[in-house]
Amino acid sequence: MAQALRPNTAGGLFATDGKPHPLQDVLLAVTLVLGVTSFITAMFHHLHLLSSWAGLAGIITGAYGQWVSETTRERFGLILGLGAAAIGFFLGMAHGGLFGGLFD
Repeated sequence: MAQALRPNTAGGLFATDGKPHPLQDVLLAVTLVLGVTSFITAMFHHLHLLSSWAGLAGIITGAYGQWVSETTRERFGLILGLGAAAIGFFLGMAHGGLFGGLFD
């Protein structure tokens, strides 16, 4: 029972295997930032360019992050960012798309 009380001192917040994962942590942070940006800006019709491009970039970085992720905690955060990026991307596409209004 002593092992159950031992604190986890190795690794970071998302590295449950005790090894550092700098690439995965950066991809996680970028995906979350792009997802939140895309999701929030999708609520405004005139910001469809920002929401659709940020959503597309968030989907791409999140998909690559899922491919190279090594722990469940990393994957959980990536899924949250991917979901927000996808919702923002689709709403941005519905409001005008990636190039809507640029070539009028």
